[in-house]
Amino acid sequence: MKRLLKVLGILLLLGIICAVALAVFVYRDLKTPTSHSRSDTYIEVPRGSSPYQILEKLQSQGIIRRTWPLWLYLRLTGGAAHLKAGEYRFPTPVSPLTVVRKLTEGEQRLGRFTVIEGWTRFDIAEAMIRIPELHLATTEQALELMDDTSLIEDLAPNAHNLEGYLFPDTYSFPPDANASQMLQGMVKRFRQEWKPDSKVKAESLGVTPNQIVTIASLIETEAKLKEERPIIASVIYNRMKRGMPLGVDSSVIYASKLAGTWRNDGHVYKSDLDRQSPYNTRLNPGLPPGPIGSAGASALNAALNPTKSDYLYYVRDPSRNDGAHNFYTNPADFEKGVQALREWERQRDLRNNNQNSVTQ
Repeated sequence: MKRLLKVLGILLLLGIICAVALAVFVYRDLKTPTSHSRSDTYIEVPRGSSPYQILEKLQSQGIIRRTWPLWLYLRLTGGAAHLKAGEYRFPTPVSPLTVVRKLTEGEQRLGRFTVIEGWTRFDIAEAMIRIPELHLATTEQALELMDDTSLIEDLAPNAHNLEGYLFPDTYSFPPDANASQMLQGMVKRFRQEWKPDSKVKAESLGVTPNQIVTIASLIETEAKLKEERPIIASVIYNRMKRGMPLGVDSSVIYASKLAGTWRNDGHVYKSDLDRQSPYNTRLNPGLPPGPIGSAGASALNAALNPTKSDYLYYVRDPSRNDGAHNFYTNPADFEKGVQALREWERQRDLRNNNQNSVTQ
């Protein structure tokens, strides 16, 4: 019995020694920085990655030496549940504990910035102030930077801001980029789409480069289907030739945004339609003074290459749900199209009301 107790005591002592040794090893491993060659590279941790998958990826990239000490630490502390997806840059050297801290806090690279087709400079400013690294307290600060038109003097000598020239795309900026550099990158991207012969095409159409960009911005807001954009461009040009108001509601909305009265509830009110503004294409013939948003390559190409047509009107096709339009050459047919759309909308609202009544 004494011998058995002695053996058990020795085993217990050995277990304690092993446990202490393991704890010391893990502690030192977690605190020991690892040198690596990926300090200038973003490492993506995709959504849905398991904690062990994250650690395996970090080991394969050389950020950590081994996975199991960190895995053990995360299991014992409950930290595995707090790791966040993101795009990370790890300094060198870096300890596993510092790696865990960054993964827990979450990180996104500043450079991933997307401008959506049709966004106005107000929308872009709103997106920019949500990037802490830019240190922009208000949208007004971002908008002031957009008032510097030196980058587009050759294309729009009379422009008051960069509206229309901040090209819609997803950008990758360096982590230390500032707001001005981001805007410069967007204008540079626009110039990549403004081909060497674009100015010649504009002249052949009897318009300036800035008017092309303005037309493209109208097309971007009016046409969902790429194949319809050259046709809508032809309607705009045909109306301009006849001195007709273009009647583009998105320009009416833009006028209200400039006045600070846009309600942003999806409705265009009579006060919007009656607003005395050069951007109100319901009241004024011809183009507004400048672009009303950022147009993509498709809309820009349509403005430079309009379809040859006699169309003067278009209205949404109620028989389709993809944003398609019907086009007309005379006001009588156009009015029939408008009435058909209004009837479809009335029937739709009735169906929705009936469904809501049943649900309630």
